Amino acid sequence: MTSTVNPATATDVWLPIPADEIEGLPEGFDYHFWDGAQDFPADPADCAFYVVPYMKGPEVAVRPLAGMTAVRVVQTLSAGIDHVEPELGRLPAGVRLCNAKGVHEASTAELTLALILASLRGFPGFVHGQDKEEWRSGFYPALADKSVLIVGYGSIGSAIEDRLAPFECARVARVARSARTTARGPVHTLDDLPALLPEADIVILSTPLNPSTQGLVGADFLAAMPDGALLVNVARGGVVDTKALLSELESGRLHAALDVTDPEPLPSGHSLWHAPNVLITPHVGGSTSAFRPRARRLIAGQVSRFAAGEPVRNVVRTTG
Repeated sequence: MTSTVNPATATDVWLPIPADEIEGLPEGFDYHFWDGAQDFPADPADCAFYVVPYMKGPEVAVRPLAGMTAVRVVQTLSAGIDHVEPELGRLPAGVRLCNAKGVHEASTAELTLALILASLRGFPGFVHGQDKEEWRSGFYPALADKSVLIVGYGSIGSAIEDRLAPFECARVARVARSARTTARGPVHTLDDLPALLPEADIVILSTPLNPSTQGLVGADFLAAMPDGALLVNVARGGVVDTKALLSELESGRLHAALDVTDPEPLPSGHSLWHAPNVLITPHVGGSTSAFRPRARRLIAGQVSRFAAGEPVRNVVRTTG
């Protein structure tokens, strides 16, 4: 589609939440509700600010982009941007891609702790025992005194450590793309993983999915983890080599708690469903009651800054 719209004068804003449910949206824009329906609510060429539908998949997320020749901001409602990033080449130069920093940290960190505690304390077995009216008492591992490694120390990784603090872990180590120092201690780089993994009872993945992390957790990574260690993935399924993980689970050497998988959704009949020592949740890290109010505040703030000519926040890419 060829547009005659001047990007500086485009006034449409596409929202996956109805505008009348978002307090604080500025006047002067034409707001259109689109949450992935087959029909677009308006001409994509008139859209200046596009808020991507949440958890509707990459096909839906990118479908209008080719026609959005006047768009200036693309705002995701997820922490990750891998579902839209490959299609940014369709957009004009200078478009800012923003993620949803501040929306998912609390919910994802809550789920991370829930996965850890449920896995260590044997909750899946208790649920099966309840179904069979079996009293499965015994001793189970505690989070206390465990050594934890967080791979991906952005805002979500930091929020996870906040919630680990009361549990008396023996140690928390941190890994990110760049080395730095925080109030809690040093952040290591991916190059340090071979030295850190053998000491980690629990490895938490909260890293973005990008070329440097695709398949990061492969056979060598898993082999470096100690016997009985727990792998927790709240990042993206593609960070883990599923075949390599299955090998470790089926041998009984490692445990896993996965909120994301590769493939996803996990199809019926896939070996991962019934692998030993694995707990699976269906990508619900951010899908809680905390999402909508925080998403509404993010949208209102970003559109208000855009309207005022102020820099929008959480910019992770700019086309050019």
